[in-house]
Amino acid sequence: MGFEKFGTVSFTSESKASDFVNYLEQGKVMTTRCKKCGQGFFPPRMDCPKCLTSDVEWFEIKGTGKLVTRAVVNYGPSGFENDAPYTLAIGDFGELRVFGRLSKSLKEGEIRAGMSLNIVPTKSPDGRVAYEFQKV
Repeated sequence: MGFEKFGTVSFTSESKASDFVNYLEQGKVMTTRCKKCGQGFFPPRMDCPKCLTSDVEWFEIKGTGKLVTRAVVNYGPSGFENDAPYTLAIGDFGELRVFGRLSKSLKEGEIRAGMSLNIVPTKSPDGRVAYEFQKV
């Protein structure tokens, strides 16, 4: 399987990192790390831009992260028009920073830079998979 089941809209069905979607279906948010230089990547990359090797390994993003920043999207781009408003965020999970959506269950007054986050897989009623940040 490729990326055709990922997110709200998929603009591609094939990717070298399509195992990302398989892991989401298994309830895991995974990404990759270069075995040669140790650099972690999110979104997952199958080729290291630092040392130019394709020797990467998958690892699960676990534990608690911290909210670095966020932005409310009021007018979604093509394919996401019906999702707005939603909040995009960057979470710091130590080894790497992760970009994603904040859970719509979070109210504006609860959201603060530095707040603790978990990253969790999600599944829509139509079977599409994604991930989101939830407050710890």
